[in-house]
Amino acid sequence: MAQDRASPPPLRIELNRIEAAGENCRTYFLIDNQKGDSWRSLKLDLFALDTDGVAAKRLAVDVGPVPGRKTLIKLFDFPGLSCSRFGSVLLNDVMTCEGAASAREECLSALETSSKIDTVSFTK
Repeated sequence: MAQDRASPPPLRIELNRIEAAGENCRTYFLIDNQKGDSWRSLKLDLFALDTDGVAAKRLAVDVGPVPGRKTLIKLFDFPGLSCSRFGSVLLNDVMTCEGAASAREECLSALETSSKIDTVSFTK
């Protein structure tokens, strides 16, 4: 029982949609925290890889706060990256987190990634 308490319930982050926004590729992330407690802050280090698997853009995004028992959509633009060249997104690391998890490493373990887009994966 104590071991279950040590690990927060998973926070699911889904790459839900991409669209062109001028010279940028706009990404829509669905953050599902229906089963978890609040995250006061959560900052992620993301890499966009092009269709050849080459790192194209790095982006630090502030996802938090994420209320407990709530689902949110957050939008982030990858500047200067065409959506047609968008191959995948890598959740490289958790830069900061406070709330549901007590350590940064625990935060990364608590995150689950997925993609609703057939041609663009989202992994960690």
